[in-house]
Order: sequence, then structure tokens, then C-alpha cells
Amino acid sequence: MTSASSTPSSTPQAPALGAPLARIWDDLAAMVAYHSVHGDPALRADYESNVDWIVGAFSRLGIELERIECVDESVALVGAKPAVNGAPTVLLYAHHDVVPAGERGEWEQDPLTLTQRTREDGSARWHGRGTADCKGNIAMHLEALRRLGPLDRVDTGIRVLIEGSEENGGEGLHDLLAKRPELFAADAIIVADTGNAAPGLPCLVTLLRGSAQIRVRCQTLTSPAHSGKFGGVAPDATAALMRTLDSLRDEEGRTRIDGIDCTGHWHGAGYDPERFASDAGVVQGGELIGHPDAEEVADAVWARPAVTVTGFSSTPVEEAVNAVPAEAAAQVNLRVPPRLKDDEGHRLSTEDAARLLAAHLHEHVPWGARLEVDIQDTSTGYQAEAGGLNLLRDCLTEAYGTPAREIGTGGSIPLTVDLHEAFPEAAIALLGVADTSAAIHSPDESVDPQEIVHMAEAEALFISRYGQKPRG
Repeated sequence: MTSASSTPSSTPQAPALGAPLARIWDDLAAMVAYHSVHGDPALRADYESNVDWIVGAFSRLGIELERIECVDESVALVGAKPAVNGAPTVLLYAHHDVVPAGERGEWEQDPLTLTQRTREDGSARWHGRGTADCKGNIAMHLEALRRLGPLDRVDTGIRVLIEGSEENGGEGLHDLLAKRPELFAADAIIVADTGNAAPGLPCLVTLLRGSAQIRVRCQTLTSPAHSGKFGGVAPDATAALMRTLDSLRDEEGRTRIDGIDCTGHWHGAGYDPERFASDAGVVQGGELIGHPDAEEVADAVWARPAVTVTGFSSTPVEEAVNAVPAEAAAQVNLRVPPRLKDDEGHRLSTEDAARLLAAHLHEHVPWGARLEVDIQDTSTGYQAEAGGLNLLRDCLTEAYGTPAREIGTGGSIPLTVDLHEAFPEAAIALLGVADTSAAIHSPDESVDPQEIVHMAEAEALFISRYGQKPRG
């Protein structure tokens, strides 16, 4: 994929749109045209040009953004309109970097040209790299500020933080928060990097599961043994590891880990099994683990630990010989809800849960096989205090004309945990313009433009009212 010119040669043809969609189209088309991948020297011109465009766009609305070079050579943009009359401050977050667009042939259109397509149900989708993750959220912030009118008439303080290395781990922003926390200080923080369960269904993400990466190695023989001479009695390392990993599921396939309470309950909205199967891409005739109803799906994906074998290796099929395998290995991903408990009711950290999983594997390995378990990396989950988001929930409900609901996600947004630790009293909300059809990080990424409109309206309502009502 070649870089777009740092100054696009032409503006993509916009469909016939009325306000505010025409404004949002112009903003998003301008940003999508820049292939703003962090860490690729060949695309640095686009990255820098995208930064310049964003600085200009916010400046025209009354917020001057300071350009800060971070330790990972990313660019963070920060700026503020001070609060007046003792009003609280809201921080608006998004990121301007994107994942690479990939091969042009995998897209139905140029990924760096914003394109509208109409679905069979008559709804429109805007396609292009970054439309949903996360330039659409920058467009949402811009539209929200426009709806507020002259910002000098708004009492609520507004901080803007647009970072540039989220897709590469966010090291630059993590370091900036540690060195200059005053740039992030706010009473409420809107992290715009998630989305709704479906278009037109407003959601607040109030839970993020933590994660642990675990490498497991199993050895049963000093070297492979001839299967004709030794098969049937010599311990097979592949079979031993498969049986060990299978001990992490009950008869219905639900996760079970010795010492961990795996029966947690999600108190927010349920997740319809048919929608979940569609969202997950379950094959025709496939069944969900445990045959769950809507309540149990939400419990399993947001309130309980989950174990996924993300990689497995033994003898490759192409290299198979008639020998009993001596070694096998697996990569395991453990997802940990933030209020997970052990069997005795004590709270567990992600590290605690990973250690209990390792102990479980050692306890269940068969045939005296030698097992090594290496906990490689962990991240902490986050759960919002629901009471601190009541006003924002009301604004979402008003903007969409339907009740907002709470959902969780298994995804990891380390910034949220960092912000919570730095500002424990701040109300942190996760929302965004993406939905389950957005195909973020994939070819033909898209956004429903009405999601940007509704989210911008909700954000503007929240900012305007936050200083006028008791917080909560």
C-alpha cells in the first residue's frame, strides 16, 4: 500500500448530504486521506499532515492544541478551554493514528478515500481506514464542539487529548501521563475508542477485562519415539498438552480454573445469543459454548474469566512422521474481569488469576509430563462506578431517543486504567462511534454516519449540562 500524498490532490466526491452530515463528511474525508500509521518512516509525511489538519480544525473551533513529541516519536495533541464560575472540566480523548490499510485489492474501494455505500435496509455506511477507529471519534468531538457554539459562553472546562500511538501500544502517552499529569486532569473523562452494540443502540462501556499472555510447554520424551514400536504406551506430548488444556473447560465448554470463582454475574444489559453468534462469525450450525441465554452470554464475556488457546505447536502437519511427539507448546490468553474473586471471596488481580491458572495446569497435566508455564505479560481491567455516569447516560438516551445501556468489553485500553489510577475521583466513560459492523483493523472498515451525529449530540449535551447539575 503506497502512502497518500501529504496534501491530497483532490477531495473525494461527497454524496448529497444536509447539515450536520456534510460537515462531518468533510472532516472525516480529510483525515481518512492521510495514511497516518505511527512507526512507519515511509508514512511519516501523512502522519504529520494529519496532525496539522487536526490542529487547524480544533483551532477554528476555539481550542489551540499543543503539539508534544513523545518518547516513542509519536505526537500527542493537547489543549484546553478553562472552566469558569467554578464549573467542572471534561477531558475528550481519541487517537489519530491508524493501523496500516493493507493491500488495496482487499478493499472494495481505495481505503484512503471516504466512500458511502447503501445497505439493503437503506442505511448508509462510510468506508475508509480510520472511519471507526478512531478518526470518526475525532470527527465526533469536532461536531460536539460546533454544537456548543462559542466556547467562551460555556462554563464547563474542556480538555482535548488526541494521541498518536494507540495502535502501537500507547507508550508515548503512558510516559506523558507520568511526566505531565496536569495535562490530563479532569472531573469527567470521555474515552472515545469503543462503540455501540448495534447502530442506534446507545451504550456506555463500563467494564474492561484485564489480560494475561501465558506460554505453556510440555515434554514427555527425550526425543520423538517410533509410533510403531512405542505408540500406545509412550506418553504423547501433544495429547498430554491437549488434555491439560481441556481441563480448563467443563463438559459444556465453560471456563473453569481451580481456585477461581468462574460464576460471576453481569449487572448491565444482556447480549442476545443470535446477535453474538453473528458478531462472532459462528459457522452455520455452530453452537455457543454452554448453550447460553442472553444473560449468560453477557456473564461469560464480561463478568467471568475466559481462556483462549491462541496458538499451538507440535510437529507441523507437512512434516509429520510416524513418531510419538516428545514436545508441544501452546500460547494461552486469559481474560480477567476487574472484580474477579477466588473460591473464598478474596479479590484477585490479573497476576493472581494467571498464577492460579498456572497452578491448575501443573495440577492437571497427565502421565508425569514435564510442564513449564511462563506468564509473559499482564494488564489490569477496569470497572466504572455506574453512579458517576448518570448524566452522560441521560444525554445518550436523549440524543438517540432510546434508553442507553451498559455493556462491557474484553478489549484492553491501558490508558483507561492509567487515568483511573492517576485520577481516582474522575468519572471515566468509554464510548464511541464504532459498532459490531465496523470491521476495525480489517479491509472495508466503516462507520454508520448517524452514530457520529448522535454521539456528538450526546457529548454536547453532556458538556453543556455538566456544570449545571450535581455531578453523578
